[in-house]
Amino acid sequence: MADTKREIERKYEATPETRLPDLTRVPGVSAVVDKGVAELDAVYYDTAGLRLAGSSITLRRRTGGDDAGWHLKLPVAPGVRDEITAPLSEEIPRTLASLVRARTRDAELAPVVRLLSSRDIRHLVDADGKLLAELSRDSVRAERLTDGGRTAAWDEIEVELADDGDPAFLDAVDKKLRKAGVKPAESPSKLARALTETAPKAGKRAKSEGPAAEQPPRTAEPAPGTATAAPAPGTAGAHILAYLREQRDALLAYDPAVRRDLPDSVHQMRVATRRLRSAFRSYRKIIDRAVTDPIGEELKWLAAELGVARDQEVLTERLKSRIDAMPRPLLLGPVRGRLRIWTVAHGSGSRRRAVAVLDSKRYLTLLDSLDALLADPPLLKAARGAAARIIPKAVLKDYDRLATRVDHALELPAGEARDLAMHDARKAAKRARYAGEAATPALGKVAKKFAKRMKAVQTVLGDHQDSVVAREALRNLAIQAHAAGESAFTWGLLYGQEQAQAAERERELPEVWRKAADPDLRAALAG
Repeated sequence: MADTKREIERKYEATPETRLPDLTRVPGVSAVVDKGVAELDAVYYDTAGLRLAGSSITLRRRTGGDDAGWHLKLPVAPGVRDEITAPLSEEIPRTLASLVRARTRDAELAPVVRLLSSRDIRHLVDADGKLLAELSRDSVRAERLTDGGRTAAWDEIEVELADDGDPAFLDAVDKKLRKAGVKPAESPSKLARALTETAPKAGKRAKSEGPAAEQPPRTAEPAPGTATAAPAPGTAGAHILAYLREQRDALLAYDPAVRRDLPDSVHQMRVATRRLRSAFRSYRKIIDRAVTDPIGEELKWLAAELGVARDQEVLTERLKSRIDAMPRPLLLGPVRGRLRIWTVAHGSGSRRRAVAVLDSKRYLTLLDSLDALLADPPLLKAARGAAARIIPKAVLKDYDRLATRVDHALELPAGEARDLAMHDARKAAKRARYAGEAATPALGKVAKKFAKRMKAVQTVLGDHQDSVVAREALRNLAIQAHAAGESAFTWGLLYGQEQAQAAERERELPEVWRKAADPDLRAALAG
């Protein structure tokens, strides 16, 4: 069983001669309690190409101290990591190995560095004896465990915030330490420093070591006429590749969050897949569709699989909020119980399914394909053009596509045909929004404003579609209630509320679209 805690700490350079200031002068600190010295022995695991270290992830097996066991640390922000622990064992716990599978793929995890640390521990406590932070002074010896590796030794200071502590407290400690001449560490972690200082000397690197040894093969050959050379800064190709890398990295970062069932993780992972697919289609004049289309189809599959859990969660919350707002006299029959039964029936096993997808060979192959695409991008001739000239054309083309769909939807009378047309327009609005967001680093405020307007259109259309889906669910719930001998009255009222809300969104759309279709905005975007 793995446990998780949020680790917030600061690291500092030190030597055996470094003297600590009087930390009782830090506001809130009443005493500094000596907790003795702990001898720690940690072995760090990684792939031959150091894929985990390259992503600022550490996996270690440590003995000694009061937290012996396996520790996996995932980056959250500078100086902030989530630490997932598992009991001491000889083999890497499956729970931890699964959390880094998107990084390691089929590569073996093996020992790469051993750190022996003599840790002098002190607790900073308040007047009530409550722990505010733990300060440790470590004397470290590092040994590289791969061929050609060397050893290194250094001293350092760590200050780790107590659980549920105020991060501002570390600022106060930092100020006191800096004033005493203690400097922040140059390396973000012990492992990062160890890998740098124990690396084999030039010319002696092990054949199996280094990221180049693990580059995945290309999954498709670029079409004739593509430009595979690295694009120059400021070009459309450089801009789009930077955006694609950002979304690929987001996809990888949310993988362990989905496996841990963290709030909003499935949604954010789906957003990354959609942005990648949208960029492939919006910027098809820049990057070759012969290569990106198959990858886009796999991203569509992944988003759909992840959506089983997410869509049910959103729908259930929508229906629950409507029931909560319904006056009690209008709640006839076991309405809440019926919704719970329906939710369990439709959501059972959805998280297990999502994790199974992330463990599948198909998903790992998709990740390899994305890596290969970015390592050897199939850029077209337009990729060599200036971003400020090429990018707006793609964005405005997506706008034209959206305009056609919105105009079509507004021409139709209320009913199923209009519902379908508005759903198609919603998808086009999302694509136009993503195109604008992707263009923002290159085009600045005008692209940001465009994306904001497109998001407003997407929101209206999205709420309308949510109402369509909710009405279908409410109809099914009413049928089930009636079949069970329960009153369907409340479900009918809820259906009517959703119908009224959909009609309201339809009335709002023309004005929202008028603002989004501002010709001056499009002229500014075109330059």
